[in-house]
Amino acid sequence: MAKECGCGKAPILIFPCSGAADVGEITDKAARELSREDVGDMACLAGIGGGISGMIESAKAASKILVIDGCPQDCAKKTFFKAGIKEIKFVRVTDLGFLKGKSPANPERVVTVMNKAKEMLAC
Repeated sequence: MAKECGCGKAPILIFPCSGAADVGEITDKAARELSREDVGDMACLAGIGGGISGMIESAKAASKILVIDGCPQDCAKKTFFKAGIKEIKFVRVTDLGFLKGKSPANPERVVTVMNKAKEMLAC
């Protein structure tokens, strides 16, 4: 069960872009590890983009939503905005100094993204 934020009772949900590029792979690995550490629950971005009402309602009911995008295209963030959900915490991998296509998803990069995510989720 995911850790609950001290300022809310609903779970924290984490949505990585999980894109095809190396920076997308970093988002996915970071989200999975954050979930394993009970920082929050990794959730399905495709369900939000696909307009699955139950998934959208679950996201709206979360105490916090963390969106992790790999690059400046911000596909995950735009998916949430299109679904009418704008109250999100946001991390972009390329803002942390990693270059798309030149940043293999190694453990050090994943930890860097995880640390930024934890900072963004701090109450």
